[in-house]
Amino acid sequence: MSRTGRLFQLMDALRGNRRPVTAAVLAERLGVSERTIYRDIQALAELGAPVEGSAGVGYVLRTGFFLPPLMFDADELEALVLGARWVHQQGDETLTRAATSALAKIATATPKDLRDHMADTSLWVPVRVNGSSNEVFMRPAREAIRRQCKLRLGYSDEKGNQSERTVWPFALAFFEGRRVLAAWCELRDATRHFRVDRIVTAETLADRYPVPRHQLLRRWREEQSIHDDS
Repeated sequence: MSRTGRLFQLMDALRGNRRPVTAAVLAERLGVSERTIYRDIQALAELGAPVEGSAGVGYVLRTGFFLPPLMFDADELEALVLGARWVHQQGDETLTRAATSALAKIATATPKDLRDHMADTSLWVPVRVNGSSNEVFMRPAREAIRRQCKLRLGYSDEKGNQSERTVWPFALAFFEGRRVLAAWCELRDATRHFRVDRIVTAETLADRYPVPRHQLLRRWREEQSIHDDS
């Protein structure tokens, strides 16, 4: 592999991590020595790439800068297309339009127009045949999570008992056949899960909830034993 190609791979490796990555991890991923990684990091810095960090601590790519033209291999393209096709089946029209728009931007942002190649990708997901009108509540749920605002829900449990809850939504999970909103429930003073298809009404309140979303999410992940190594 040429040095230029290796530098692009190193940029991709850094871009794919939110936290500092050690030279040892980068060396293993690229199949080179740690000394080579140190030299390549220095080369990227001299070229103006905003790489932060140091030996023994790790390196991270600072956000908010212009990247070189996007390059995708065949596996990466198939992953993008498969992900977008999966989003199309989730009953959220806004996300569907966003996925289509994102794919179009990706296809035309590369040196070679990839739209025909993406359209020919032979990976598909099952078509949903049991969509629910209650999926209309997915958009306000997503927006409340993004804005860290409280939601007032009218909710019907599995026995048909209805209640009104004020919740602090922090996550939305997509399972086969159902969508589940994870939120802190003021009524129960605990984390609760609400199936989107059982939501009767949803009103976004002006009040932001008092605990930062990332803290609620971290606590929930610990309770559910969900780990993220990225």
